[in-house]
Amino acid sequence: METLSLANHFLIAMPGMTDPLLTKSVIYICEHGEQGAMGMILNKPSGIVLAQLLEQIDLPRHGDEINDVPVFFGGPVQPDRGFVLHQPIGNWQSTLTVTDDTALTTSKDILKAVSEGNGPDKLLVSLGYSGWEKGQLEAEIAANQWLTVAAAEWVMFDTPSEARFDSAIKLLGFDPALLCAEAGHA
Repeated sequence: METLSLANHFLIAMPGMTDPLLTKSVIYICEHGEQGAMGMILNKPSGIVLAQLLEQIDLPRHGDEINDVPVFFGGPVQPDRGFVLHQPIGNWQSTLTVTDDTALTTSKDILKAVSEGNGPDKLLVSLGYSGWEKGQLEAEIAANQWLTVAAAEWVMFDTPSEARFDSAIKLLGFDPALLCAEAGHA
């Protein structure tokens, strides 16, 4: 039996989510298989901007267009490491292809290109990622901690971060105010 992959889907935290790092989170799943899952939180700015991150890793920046681009808290795993979700895929040293158009890159060459004004057309930079061991994500979904929906690139790249939670829920076709923290069992 083939395992259902949630790659290229959003996880939307249910109101009963007790982990304060994940409350009201929208996570884009980049990889999901027999070994587990990994993704990045799309709606929790870290408090620093891309220009500051580039300065911290000694990359000069050319132009002011990245001054206000937020760097996100992608999750609690490897919070000192950068992850770049981007379109188009391009040709970078360490890239995980998620779809025909979307990839996640962890190598410094993509940030160097961004600092020089030659980066991908669309990008979202995070520090850290969210990860689950084998079976862990499936158990959390079964425990009513997450909703899942096919990802929409406009939510990731074109929606302000503070509106991504409601926008992702609306992909399911209902009002987010109708969510409750408790699951019903017959």
